[in-house]
Amino acid sequence: MAASELYTKFARVWIPDADEVWKSAELTKNYKHGDSTLHLTLEDGMDIEHKLDDKTKNLPHLRNPDILVGENDLTALSYLHEPAVLHNLKVRFTDSKLIYTYCGIVLVAINPYENLPIYGSDIINAYSGQNMGDMDPHIFAVAEEAYKQMARDERNQSIIVSGESGAGKTVSAKYAMRYFATVSGAATEANVEEKVLASNPIMEAIGNAKTTRNDNSSRFGKYIEIGFDKHFRIIGANMRTYLLEKSRVVFQADEERNYHIFYQLCASSHLPEFKNLKLGSADVFHCTNQGRNPVIDGVDDAKEMCTTQHAFSLLGINELNQKGLFQVLAAILHLGNVEIKDRDSDSSIIPPNNRHLMVFCELMGVTYQDMSHWLCHKKLKTAQETYIKPIPRLQASNARDALAKHIYAKVFNWIVDHVNKSLRATVKQHSFIGVLDIYGFETFEINSFEQFCINYANEKLQQQFNMHVFKLEQEEYLKEQIPWTLIDFYDNQPCINLIEAKMGVLDLLDEECKMPKGSDDSWAQKLYNTHLKTCSLFEKPRMSNKAFIIQHFADKVQYQCDGFLEKNKDTVNEEQINVLKASKLDLLVELFQDEEKVTSPTGTAPGGRTRLSVKPKEIRSGASSKEHKKTVGCQFRNSLAMLMETLNATTPHYVRCIKPNDLKFPFTFDPKRAVQQLRACGVLETIRISAAGFPSRWTYQEFFSRYRVLMKQKDVLSDRRLTCRNVLEKLVQDQDKYQFGKTKIFFRAGQVAYLEKLRADKLRKACVRIQKTIRCWLVRKKYLRKKHAAITIQRYTRGHQARCLVKYMRRTLAAITIQKFQRMCVQRKLYLQKQAAALVMQTILRAYMARQKYQGLLRNHKAVFIQKHVRGWLARQRYKRSLRAIVYLQCCIRRMKAKKELKKLKIEARSVEHFKKLNVGMENKIMQLQRKLDEQAKDNRVTSERLNSLETSHAVESEKLKVEVSKLKGIEEEAKNNANRVTSLLEELERLRKELTTTQKEKKTIEDWATKYRDEMEKVRDLKQQNGLLKTEKDDLNRMIKEQSQQMTEKMTRALVEETQQLESDLNEERSRYQNLLTEHLRLEERYDDLKEEITLSVSVPKPGHRRTDSTHSSNGSECTYNSEFAESEESSRHGEVSGDVTRGMDTSLTLKLQKRVTELEQEKSSLRNELENKEEQFQRARDDEEHKKSRGAELEYESLKRQELDSENKKLKHDLTAMRQSLLGNAGAGAGAPGSPPYKVLMDQLNSSCEELEVRKEEVLILRSQLVSQKEAMQHKETMTEPVHYAEDVHKMKDSGAITQAYLGLKETNRYISLSLSLSLSLSFSLLLSLPLPLSPSLCISTLSCFLSLTHTLSLSLPLCLLSVSPLSLAFSLSHILSRFLSPSVSFSLYLLSSHFLSFDLMEQLEKQDKTIRKLKKQLKVFSKKIGEMGAGHVETISPGQMVEETVRPVNIPRREKDFQGMLEYKKEDELKLVKNLILELKPRGVAVNLIPGLPAYILFMCLRHADYVNDDQKVRTLLTSTINSIKKILKKRGDDFETVSFWLSNTCRFLHCLKQYSGDESFMKHNTPKQNDHCLSNFDLAEYRQVLSDLAIQIYQQLIKCMESILQPMIVSGMLEHETIQGVSGVKPTGLRKRTSSIADEGTYTLESILRQLSAFHSTMCQHGTDPELIKQVVKQQFYIIGAVTLNNLLLRKDMCSWSKGMQIRYNVSQLEEWLRDKSLMLCGAKETLEPLIQAAQLLQVKKKTDEDAEAICSMCNSLSTSQIVKVLNLYTPVNEFEERVSVTFIRTIQTRLRDRCETPQLLMDTKIIYPVTFPFNPSSLALETIQIPGSLNLAFLTRV
Repeated sequence: MAASELYTKFARVWIPDADEVWKSAELTKNYKHGDSTLHLTLEDGMDIEHKLDDKTKNLPHLRNPDILVGENDLTALSYLHEPAVLHNLKVRFTDSKLIYTYCGIVLVAINPYENLPIYGSDIINAYSGQNMGDMDPHIFAVAEEAYKQMARDERNQSIIVSGESGAGKTVSAKYAMRYFATVSGAATEANVEEKVLASNPIMEAIGNAKTTRNDNSSRFGKYIEIGFDKHFRIIGANMRTYLLEKSRVVFQADEERNYHIFYQLCASSHLPEFKNLKLGSADVFHCTNQGRNPVIDGVDDAKEMCTTQHAFSLLGINELNQKGLFQVLAAILHLGNVEIKDRDSDSSIIPPNNRHLMVFCELMGVTYQDMSHWLCHKKLKTAQETYIKPIPRLQASNARDALAKHIYAKVFNWIVDHVNKSLRATVKQHSFIGVLDIYGFETFEINSFEQFCINYANEKLQQQFNMHVFKLEQEEYLKEQIPWTLIDFYDNQPCINLIEAKMGVLDLLDEECKMPKGSDDSWAQKLYNTHLKTCSLFEKPRMSNKAFIIQHFADKVQYQCDGFLEKNKDTVNEEQINVLKASKLDLLVELFQDEEKVTSPTGTAPGGRTRLSVKPKEIRSGASSKEHKKTVGCQFRNSLAMLMETLNATTPHYVRCIKPNDLKFPFTFDPKRAVQQLRACGVLETIRISAAGFPSRWTYQEFFSRYRVLMKQKDVLSDRRLTCRNVLEKLVQDQDKYQFGKTKIFFRAGQVAYLEKLRADKLRKACVRIQKTIRCWLVRKKYLRKKHAAITIQRYTRGHQARCLVKYMRRTLAAITIQKFQRMCVQRKLYLQKQAAALVMQTILRAYMARQKYQGLLRNHKAVFIQKHVRGWLARQRYKRSLRAIVYLQCCIRRMKAKKELKKLKIEARSVEHFKKLNVGMENKIMQLQRKLDEQAKDNRVTSERLNSLETSHAVESEKLKVEVSKLKGIEEEAKNNANRVTSLLEELERLRKELTTTQKEKKTIEDWATKYRDEMEKVRDLKQQNGLLKTEKDDLNRMIKEQSQQMTEKMTRALVEETQQLESDLNEERSRYQNLLTEHLRLEERYDDLKEEITLSVSVPKPGHRRTDSTHSSNGSECTYNSEFAESEESSRHGEVSGDVTRGMDTSLTLKLQKRVTELEQEKSSLRNELENKEEQFQRARDDEEHKKSRGAELEYESLKRQELDSENKKLKHDLTAMRQSLLGNAGAGAGAPGSPPYKVLMDQLNSSCEELEVRKEEVLILRSQLVSQKEAMQHKETMTEPVHYAEDVHKMKDSGAITQAYLGLKETNRYISLSLSLSLSLSFSLLLSLPLPLSPSLCISTLSCFLSLTHTLSLSLPLCLLSVSPLSLAFSLSHILSRFLSPSVSFSLYLLSSHFLSFDLMEQLEKQDKTIRKLKKQLKVFSKKIGEMGAGHVETISPGQMVEETVRPVNIPRREKDFQGMLEYKKEDELKLVKNLILELKPRGVAVNLIPGLPAYILFMCLRHADYVNDDQKVRTLLTSTINSIKKILKKRGDDFETVSFWLSNTCRFLHCLKQYSGDESFMKHNTPKQNDHCLSNFDLAEYRQVLSDLAIQIYQQLIKCMESILQPMIVSGMLEHETIQGVSGVKPTGLRKRTSSIADEGTYTLESILRQLSAFHSTMCQHGTDPELIKQVVKQQFYIIGAVTLNNLLLRKDMCSWSKGMQIRYNVSQLEEWLRDKSLMLCGAKETLEPLIQAAQLLQVKKKTDEDAEAICSMCNSLSTSQIVKVLNLYTPVNEFEERVSVTFIRTIQTRLRDRCETPQLLMDTKIIYPVTFPFNPSSLALETIQIPGSLNLAFLTRV
């Protein structure tokens, strides 16, 4: 491929630049062969001409395509050269904030000078188990690769970290060790990984210092070997150190500090433990104030001192040694302040009583005189004599400094030795990983011996590095079977020979040191004479005879010869060492006990810039004294040779640390400094070696996927290899530019760029064609739209104009018509007005004339009428007077006659005769009178008829007259009206004239008023406007108030919702914390079991041919048992092994639960006591005072006697314990069972705690019994009272004996938990006794047995036998049988007699107590039956198990119940283990369980439990539940990695838990039960505590299920969700480097999205088949989706190659497929979709536009589930796959950061994949009737009997 094809117009190149090293430019003209200049345009727009070299004609380096810029691996660049490497590092560092980059096998790490959140445990977990090329470059990836290769290849590994000071070597090495400590863990309980990490602060304190380049610069090199066992867990470590800079102890340059430990001591001098050091501020001491800057910003030296002390303690350096170390270090500071003065020119003196020297001698424990003498003198030895010679002040000062440096070097080596001792492995080391932290190549203005040694070491390391790189290249070519030629690379062996070969620099230096009068000048002359003419790498400076130049691999370095000999000798005054050896300080003597005896006959010379200390390898015993006299150079050469030997025996991994700038600015890149270090550390050499061969490598599938666009359809064959070969032969004519391997295609440098150019051109042409077509379509579409729009506009315009014309015509016609009618109206109005006026006038005149005529006629008529009536009235008046006179006369005459007649009658009446006469003629008279009366009546009728007719006629006439009169009156009125009307009209006319005048005045007034009104209306209008404004303001205010109220309402609603969410989150956190504690407890329990097994195996090793079995010990209890059980010896011997497995382990959390339960019971007991007191007061009101006092006194007397009896028994028990202790202390032999041993102490502690607990429980039982007895007596007294009414009221007040029942239930619960606590103590004591090693002394065994029997006897006295969970008989015989195994027959027989004695007494006491209890309970039963009635029977059954058995036997209907199946299963006690074995341990979900009813094992176990409850066998209930829980745990521990097994037992455990709730009798759980199911409820036991234990077990199984699913899904997620191309052809594969990422093409064995969906479906179908609760399935699915989303997002955040637009589309498609799966399974509402929201938003972030501020605002509002760090990380990692995409600008990222600054969130980058959502188990009752369940024969449960 000719240059003219590449150097064309618009091609971009790199040209050298003085400031930026390399500058980018673009060709403006095509290059032609033979041109001497290139026409370029710089990025700032400047046009330049670049001249080519006349000799070489080398063209400038070409720039890589933009899509390759920022690659993870520098070898992925098509053009491999220095400017490309520098630019790629700069872009990654400054723009993307990425500090790690691969360069082939080298990891380049750039110091960011800023703390980055990329080293947390979440990042470690993300890199753990990943391939190195799959994730973004990181120090953890290198560490993981080393760890993986060590485990895979069984070969030791090394990580070589190099770089100059301040580049971050120490931090990188620290993080590598942290990674190993985290992922591997320790093999022992010594926490070796913590010790390895704890060594870092110690070594930093004593070996690191502040320099001008670094605040925490390591001033020594170290190689740490981290040892691993065969399981690849850390077991220890070892540290080797190199090149300690001792001169820093006495000299520091400006702005530098001494070692950190000195400043830490000074900062802590105010503490009490450092008062004796007599230190002060660091500014006071000469050794710490020379740099004039003793403070490091952001570092608290006092706090660092605490960290150092803690690390010392963690590594086993006790406080005494720490105190000694601090004394020696403080003494060094005081020694530096010792002032030496001139006595004369040849001698010196220390002023007497020098304070600092006195403190130095006091701290070091030496004499003041000796030290002050030998600081100013030296001893000279000859063959015959020894001389003591004073030395001048300068030599004395140098000797003082040399002593200080020597002491510090000894302290340094001593600390390193003790660190190594603490980290030393206690078991055999299987392999190791070494971490080398050493100086990089150094060159200063003045370079001395230190720089020479450092550069010598780097030459050796560079040679090893070059050979390793070449070896890897060679292996790759051989593996792919391609022809290769020897690559020419720089070999620095000549430089190494110049330094270390015979007659080399070091050899001549050692020879000169042996010369009596050797000097630096003579040594320099020897170098000139030997190498100046023979070696091209050695040069002499022009202007100096005391320096030399060596051409190293990185650069030329000029070394000054001054101080080489002195530093190489490294001598110190022997007499000063002898003074220190005589010290009273033990630590100081230990430091110098192996001191090399090096004399200095010539004295010490002034030191140079630095002084070195090399820690040699361990000196073999018997070595000659010559070994002790090696020079520093010789020792360093040997150490370096040993180091190289170690590195060559390991697989190396390289980390090159780069310092980006000298000012320590964060993320600031200085190209000059960076390129210097790249050249020095060998990165560019790696690039050159890679570029010399075939640096670009593609698999055939990747090449086909990437360059498919360059192929035609006919070129695509089924064989990918043949297809690629045919295409390449057409595209690249020169076949030397590529090679075909077995699996890859190898390209020369630049070929990938050429192929990318062809691909880009092809895509560009396709894009142009697509754009052309689309633009044509768009323009035509736009034209058609415009045409259609123009036509439409014209149509509407013309229509508008026509409508306007018609409108004008219509308006004209309308105006004419309006004018016509308006004129007509005016004329008509005038005519009508005139006509009306004429008619009015005519009417008025005619009316006036008619009225006048009418008035005349009316007056005549009225006059006639008046005359007529007046005449008539006068005639009537005359007639009436005449008639009255006639009538009056008649009346007077008649009155006179009547008076006469009356007088006559009166006289007649006085005589009798007269009466007789009257009577004789009376009848006739009556008849006459009657006849006369009839006649008169007849006359009257005629007269009345005549009168009526007259009246009628008169009425008619009167009516006629009235009508005529009314007519006349009307005429008269009309005439009057007419006359009046004329008058009124005249008056009206006059009035109208007046009104007209008045109207005119009013008109004028109205006009004036109208003017005023208009003015006022204007004012009103203004007021209305103001009112409108006020109304508007009012409305605004109302709206604002409404909005504020609405906002307040919304705010309160949000606050309420947030508070609710917070409470829910707190509840979930508490639930999660509780479940995490359960998980941690399970882990600790498993660890405890493992340790117990190891201890058992290590302590009791069985003899050959005989295996001792623990036949009498069946159980130690477990986490789910409420009291441990000792099975009888026959049952134990029959099922010893299985029983031991089922009930193994003691759970500490159960003890805590029991203690909590006991506390609750105590509180319940107190409440019951208060209720009893209240009831007692009620009874006392109705009782007689004297009887109450007598009965109460008797009871108290009885209780006091009982208490005294128990106290005596307690004292007896204490006496027995004391006797046993004395016996143990006196007679126990040596061994593990002796007094003072851990088992013995634990046994004693358990016995003591048992006794104390027994005392407390006895007191509680006595108190309750006293309360109960008083209650009973009160009821008895109540029964004997004579007033039935009060009795009934009192009984009613007792609330149906609820208080009594609660009291008895409380007593029973208390007794049961007392039994529980004592049983736990006894079982633990038994387990500890069994764990004692053999042999045991007879006295110990007898004392132990006595103590146990006494304790059991006291227990049986305190509690009823029915409440004891441990049978005293089985206890005693079990204990005696256990002890008999360890003792002789005679002693065993003694034990048997002793136990029999105790047990006989015990059995008699128990029988008596049982009889008393039975009698007492019978009396109580009678009392309660009388008082409580029917309800009392049920409570009595609950209280007394024995009585309940009687009551269940007596009813007649028991046989009938046995005939019908009641949903219970009966089994014998000896069949319990068989039940557990067949139903749990040997039941396989894939086998028999597939055809079972879902949850059948749970139903069977519950039916067995129902029968145990039915017969009131509490021991059977406990053993069944304990065996069930322990068996489930055992099967999960054995097959916990099998998903089907875990799912099966999760379903059955939940079903068992639901059964316990459904049939518990609690009303809240019985709502959905049938009447038959309610009949099946448990009747005797409350298993609420066991429900909690089962719930905890279900939580553990659920967490195990999640872990099992996670282990299955974890390998699928990244491959299926990220790497696999679900939509083929969307995302193109970019070129990759040496660190190959996992292929995104689906090969065989590669997981795809379909694999994930199939696995999810398998999980779902399995859980459904097992009958798992739907709510639980939803929680499982939610957890599955969270794991998928979290792992996918974490990998996306750590993989730059995955952050592209096309990958975002792939992710969104994959998420849609997962959502579709949720819809198919009807699980959309389970919350699983919400867990994928962060991943969805990250995918959207990859696809949205990322340019403007509007885009930034949209991103901030869209990505509310992503943290700020995650958003910024995705934007930084966004990488275009094609040239058509654009990178995200730095400005846009900063805009995003600014907008998201106020977010309150955690700075965590990755999601925690270990989070398990808290699980809940909603109650799910079963509708299955227990009596209908059939047990299949395949379960082998024929021994179960249906009841």
